[in-house]
Formats: sequence, C-alpha cells, structure tokens
Amino acid sequence: MGVQTTVVFTDLHGSTAVFEALGNAKATALVTQITQWIAHRCQAHGGRVVKTLGDGVLAMFPSPQGAVDAVVDIQRSNFKSANRTSKITAMPIRIGVASGEVEVVQGDCYGDAVNVASRLCDLCGPNQIWANDAALATAVEVSGVTFRPLGLINVRGRAEPCKVFQLEWREEQASDFLTMQGDLDPGLMSGDRDSLGREIELRWMDTTQTFKAFDLPVSIGRVRTAEFVVNDPRVSRTHVRIDWRNGSIVLVDVSSYGSWVRFGASSSAPVLLRREECVLHGNGELALGASFTDLSVPTVSFNVR
Repeated sequence: MGVQTTVVFTDLHGSTAVFEALGNAKATALVTQITQWIAHRCQAHGGRVVKTLGDGVLAMFPSPQGAVDAVVDIQRSNFKSANRTSKITAMPIRIGVASGEVEVVQGDCYGDAVNVASRLCDLCGPNQIWANDAALATAVEVSGVTFRPLGLINVRGRAEPCKVFQLEWREEQASDFLTMQGDLDPGLMSGDRDSLGREIELRWMDTTQTFKAFDLPVSIGRVRTAEFVVNDPRVSRTHVRIDWRNGSIVLVDVSSYGSWVRFGASSSAPVLLRREECVLHGNGELALGASFTDLSVPTVSFNVR
C-alpha cells in the first residue's frame, strides 16, 4: 500500500571538477563528508534518509513543512560554508522536492513523487530548490523564504506537466522587488505549453531529432544506447552530453578526441572542447572527433529554439 510523503533529492554540482583537482581519495572523502552532513540535516528536520547516491541524497519527510525547512536550512548552511572554503572545493547543491504517494519496498521508495523530485533536481540550477505544487500546498513561507511560481514544466516519464515553484531561500533577497508577483501568463499554467520553453534540433545525414528541455540530458555517441547515434569510428561511444542547466542548453564533451563547435555562419571561428563545456544557442554545427578542416569529419547540425 502506498504512503503519502514528501520526497527530497539533493545533488552536489561540480563534483567532477573536484575529483580532477583533488584526486580520487581526497575528493571521495570530501563528497562523503558533505553527503553525510546533508543526511544529518534531513534527519534533524524529521526526515528519513532512504539512501545516498554517490554525490546525492534521497530522503522522505512525513511533513511537507519539514521538507521545506530542511532544504532551506541545507542551502543556507552550505552557502555560508562555501564562502569560507576554497573555490576549488566549494560545491553548490541542487535540490528537487515533490509530494505524492510512493511505495516503500525493503527500505527503498518508488513512485511518481520520487521521479518528479529527481527530475526537478536535474533541471534546476546550482543553489536552487524546485518543488511541485503538492509539496507546497500546506507549507508556509517562513522568514526570508518565497515560493516563486515557474509555471508548468513537463517531466520525462510523466503524462501530465507539473506546476513547479522555485524556493527563494536567501534572506537578503526577500525584498519587495524580488517577491512581488505579477499575473502569470495563462498559457504557462494551462498545460498548453511547457514553461521551460526550449528545445534543440539535431541533424546528421538523414537523421533529424528534436529534444525538449525536459528530455535532457541526452547523449550523442556511436553506441545504440545514445539518444542520438552518429555511427562513425572517430566518434566515441558516448561523445558529448547535452544538459539543461539553469535555463540554458549546455554541451559537455566527454570524448577521447574532443569536439568542435561552430556557431552561425561557417566562417565563424570554431570552439574546441576537450572535456569542457559551452552553452549552445542559435544554430551551428558540431564536429565530432576531428576539426572542421577535415572535410570528412562527422558533423551534427544543431538549432536551439
């Protein structure tokens, strides 16, 4: 039998760079220390930690208000701590919150609320908290906290879009300027369109696919499991990843030989990415595994709308 609960997903943003800077042993110790601290903060506010997931935490709360108090406490405390530590080791936190019915099986939990909280965590930016409307239905805006509506957002694997709010938690931001709410565009709340409102079209040879913001992340690579397959020996099994991050579509190179990005007209100077990333905008081309000077290089056209 399902139980009504509020699910919290947290994720440490930028942990990959910390591993590169500190090495595996020191980075693992630091990430473990932070995730354990997050787990303790959840427990202090009445939550039950279901599991830790590498650099993330999954917790359940019997009370939506307890979940809200916990995630605000976590963000505020981590933000203060980050200001006292090295920029190299500072890792902002992304948090998704959702209320609903879940099934608890052998200590783990499954269900729509788990899926929604996880996806909201993926979609929001560093230092942000996104929550569905059910999580905030009975919660109150405590001192310095504002629930800012983002509109309807489609969540992958879910037929109906979610009404989503961002929790503004920085006390110094709780001014009239930032908390005054105008009327929302009716289209955002009607289900007619996704309020993320972005999509990317990819084209290679005879293949054209379009991915909406809520479909991301997706990968481009040589293997069949990639969402966009480019079958060429110069293309890595997983060559690049396309993320939705804080309102932008971001290309992340994870390949062996690099990627080249050319925006707009073909005469523009290409950007070389080797285990680096850049924001995609407008239209352009991606050269995978070799530069554009190699006329036979597999080239993927993109158009961000």
